[in-house]
Amino acid sequence: MENRVVITGMGIWSCLGTTLDEVRQSLYDGKSGIVFSQERVDAGFRSPFCADVPKADLKPYVNRNFRQFMPEEAQYAYMSTRDALAAARLEQDYIDAHEVGIIFGNDSVAEATMKALDKFRQFGSTAACGSGAIFQSMNSTVTMNLACLFHLKGINLTASAACASGSQSIGLAYLLIKNGLQECVVCGGAQEANMYGVASFDGIQSFALREDNDATKASRPFDRDRNGLVPGGGAATLVLESYESAVRRGAPILAEVVSWGFSGNGDHISTPNVAGPARSLELCLEQSGLKATEIGYVNAHATSTKIGDAREAQAIAQVFGDYCPPVTSTKGQTGHEMWMAGASEIIYSLLMMKNDFIAGNVNFQNPDDETACIDVVPETRQAHFDIFMSNSFGFGGTNSTLIVKNL
Repeated sequence: MENRVVITGMGIWSCLGTTLDEVRQSLYDGKSGIVFSQERVDAGFRSPFCADVPKADLKPYVNRNFRQFMPEEAQYAYMSTRDALAAARLEQDYIDAHEVGIIFGNDSVAEATMKALDKFRQFGSTAACGSGAIFQSMNSTVTMNLACLFHLKGINLTASAACASGSQSIGLAYLLIKNGLQECVVCGGAQEANMYGVASFDGIQSFALREDNDATKASRPFDRDRNGLVPGGGAATLVLESYESAVRRGAPILAEVVSWGFSGNGDHISTPNVAGPARSLELCLEQSGLKATEIGYVNAHATSTKIGDAREAQAIAQVFGDYCPPVTSTKGQTGHEMWMAGASEIIYSLLMMKNDFIAGNVNFQNPDDETACIDVVPETRQAHFDIFMSNSFGFGGTNSTLIVKNL
């Protein structure tokens, strides 16, 4: 017998805010979290734009000895997870007595690794790396730190799937709970917001440019004049558990994860195709048992790149046919939150669904020939919907699609 899988808590640390209320208002207002960074220009970046992610202060919550194990993204993830557990009413006594798991998306720890190796080379001694360096520099740093801090004794796994990492973590948690292998899993995604984690992206000219250097106009998903993405970061956490567990605990039930679709392009390492993303959408719809016309909103992956946005638009049009659901990419406001994006965009979409609006696709003014095939919503629209689809696609041709239903 398969379990229903529900969302009982969520927390976020984003350039749009560090509470759900702040983020909801930012989405509704079309507020941009993107800034011009002179620091990046001075350092040799081609693109001056990035998301403005606030620093996390863990001193009131985590002792100094443990903080040395936590790089930037683990700090963001601690703050978002702290709020998600509180929202789900998961008290420490309950966690201690039950098998609660954790699966987080993360695919780089560039700054922590760089700093440790710089010290090694500078002083000619491995001891100079410091005792916390190994725990900071591993891709699994988020899950290992959070599992220890919150005493999580269930599955402990990091999903490294490029920009689909956050979505994959939710999908994996969904499968484990659905099949009775776990009752409750903390999941999400985290992304370092420093310049070092994305310097190589800038080096291959992936990032946006503007002659007027207007940061708020730089990220332009689906727009004719898009010319690259803007890097972001932070962390997003969701608590998934079986419906029976949530009812038994008296937990707040926010929504139900209906299905997960996934695919690989089996093609170019960085240039997406249409067939791979379309298979992810098709599988997700097929597994959900829903008709395409029941999807009230699509949160697109669209990162503001020429080819990526075009291929996704074509995949959406192919899968939905004559039905044109409203589509937006929140990356016009946040930039591309990368390993975090698949999780944060579930939260953004949930906040819209719970508050009867669709956040506008910021900076969408004109489609091009390839993006005109879908219904992109340019400005915030009052709208009620009970089911949404969220897409996440990453380098290497890794695709992930989730469908979530209101409860």
